Amino acid sequence: MATAKKAAAKKTTASSSTASAKKAAPDVADMLNPLKGMADRLQGMNLTGGAGKLLEAGRKDLAALMEANEKSYQGLQTVVQRQTEMIKSAIAEWQAAAKEMPGKDPKANLAKLDELGRQSFQRAIDDIKELANLAAKSQADAFDVVRQRIQSNVDEVTKMLQRK
Repeated sequence: MATAKKAAAKKTTASSSTASAKKAAPDVADMLNPLKGMADRLQGMNLTGGAGKLLEAGRKDLAALMEANEKSYQGLQTVVQRQTEMIKSAIAEWQAAAKEMPGKDPKANLAKLDELGRQSFQRAIDDIKELANLAAKSQADAFDVVRQRIQSNVDEVTKMLQRK
């Protein structure tokens, strides 16, 4: 009888350890289940004209990058042009101030130079802000072109992956 009890105990222990081993180690079918779902989705895709669609998407990507590059380049040209105008204006202002200074009263000349220096410093700060805004707008416009193309790509892939 003792032997029968020991055999029953071994059987119970063996079956419970087998059950816990099955729970601990995932079944191969369970591991392949996500892949099966993906395979089902890929089989449901309409790949008719896939190469043409791929080439068209690449062409659109390249066109978007070229447009973004053009916007960035135009923005840089605008910044440089505006900066050149600012420098010419400052030089003309300083030249006019130098011509207007009478050579007789040094205190008046120093006061004029001091005031002109303050005005020039404030104008330089304002000009820097303007140039920074121009550059930021240019880059934002270029980035917007790329962002729109990325969104278009995401929409196209989402549309392709939807079940039919």
